[in-house]
Amino acid sequence: MLYNLHIVDFIDPINLQEISSEQEYNDGQIGKQIAVYDKDFPDLLPADIILVGCREERGARKGKTNFNGPDIIREQFYSLYYWHTDIKLADIGNIKMGATLADTYAALKTVVAELIGIGKTVIILGGSHDLTLSQYYTYASRKKLIEVTCVDALIDINIDSLFKNDNFLMEMLTDEPNYIHHYNHIGFQSYYVHPNMLETMDKLRFDCFRVGNVKDSIEEMEPVIRNSNLFSFDISSIANAYAPANSLSPNGFTGEEACTLMRYAGLSPNVNTIGIYGYFPEKDRDNLTAKQISHMLWYLLDGKSRGRREAALNEKESFLEFHTAFAEVQTTFLQSKKTNRWWMQLPDQKYIACSYNDYLLASSNEIPERWLRAQERG
Repeated sequence: MLYNLHIVDFIDPINLQEISSEQEYNDGQIGKQIAVYDKDFPDLLPADIILVGCREERGARKGKTNFNGPDIIREQFYSLYYWHTDIKLADIGNIKMGATLADTYAALKTVVAELIGIGKTVIILGGSHDLTLSQYYTYASRKKLIEVTCVDALIDINIDSLFKNDNFLMEMLTDEPNYIHHYNHIGFQSYYVHPNMLETMDKLRFDCFRVGNVKDSIEEMEPVIRNSNLFSFDISSIANAYAPANSLSPNGFTGEEACTLMRYAGLSPNVNTIGIYGYFPEKDRDNLTAKQISHMLWYLLDGKSRGRREAALNEKESFLEFHTAFAEVQTTFLQSKKTNRWWMQLPDQKYIACSYNDYLLASSNEIPERWLRAQERG
């Protein structure tokens, strides 16, 4: 197949013996069912989700390195049990390291663009968080306007840093022409973020959610992620106790909360690239962080499987319809009979993802902030 010929030049195959040297997978495990590029490139047409590793970390530290983080995550993921057999998986190996950081960015962008071009959902196992740039330029090269969600303890706009990992958001958010319709940041930790940075993000009508607020009502993040196309997750957002390879902070999301956010990404009909970044194996303990990431991937499959049951919004019989008014604005809310998720109608008649709490606010004659922010962005 032509797409195989085009992207295989940018990829190193997986050495399955290194990944599964100590075990043979049984029929119930993911490692037995996933189509893997070890000797021959797999047929990708049946696959719904395709994994690709990228071991690039020069954006976070000096020197050319070639660490095996993606393979350690694979070892843990392949050993999990395959409950969601309606979701077909493929793993095409690791992006070849470029002579420069920019070369690796370009190779990753080329591969991801090819895969979403044939309708696949792509999971990138990083690598440092600046690889999100390759995710973004995949859409920019197609001139596609997108919504972006990053989960990170930091907001990576530190222009004083020499490392791309610390300031890649500046390039992504100010690139011209820009194809980011909206940006969400989930899980920032206030003591690591300059107050002026939040003011700037607010002026740009971007939404930033502090880790404590998210933990108090994590279900409010489901509509945020549902509207997104690009989803980028830095393990610095997970507390060290649940992800020992995160040496940034003792605080953050629990392992279960990280899995919940990843499940929301799977539920979204719009998210088609997911990057998991910041895993450096030498900082890990007993592979616990790799296990945590593998569980997050499992919950992504769970969300993907459940999201397939959702009806299209024009299938009226599959939704409950609620008409309400707030601040002299007439609007309609829809609730799915299949997944219980909510949507609300804007004045231009378009529906956006929302939560039950938004409906309760509107029913109390209060303007939901999500509605207001969407109107401000136009």
